[in-house]
Amino acid sequence: MADSAKTLGVHHVGLTVPDLAATREFFVDVLGFALVGEKPEYPAAFVSDGTVMLTLWQAADPANAVPFDRKSVIGLHHFALRVSDSAALDALHDTLKATPGAEIEFAPEAMGTSANRHMMCAIPGGIRLELIVPAA
Repeated sequence: MADSAKTLGVHHVGLTVPDLAATREFFVDVLGFALVGEKPEYPAAFVSDGTVMLTLWQAADPANAVPFDRKSVIGLHHFALRVSDSAALDALHDTLKATPGAEIEFAPEAMGTSANRHMMCAIPGGIRLELIVPAA
């Protein structure tokens, strides 16, 4: 950790999504996050895995929203969530393959020449999520 860093890590990540209910259900039902709050008038939902919180906002006009293109749009390329071990990563991969609206970009694999393993997918609504098992 850098002694000069002025921050202490990620508190939360905010994501605008095309279908708030479907995205909330994905995090709660598929990934096991807890629903820690909602703001129906906004509309927004807040979910957490106990380490990081995600703020999910409903897009005002999903039919006309522009999806992110990592090569031409400034913004969130992806976000990564840590997974406990390789067996858990493989199990999540199997779960995500069977999850409607989730799209696997690549299956669990070594991260370059490191001992890390990761996979990439798109959650329902198209936001890219990396799941990673850091080396011990």
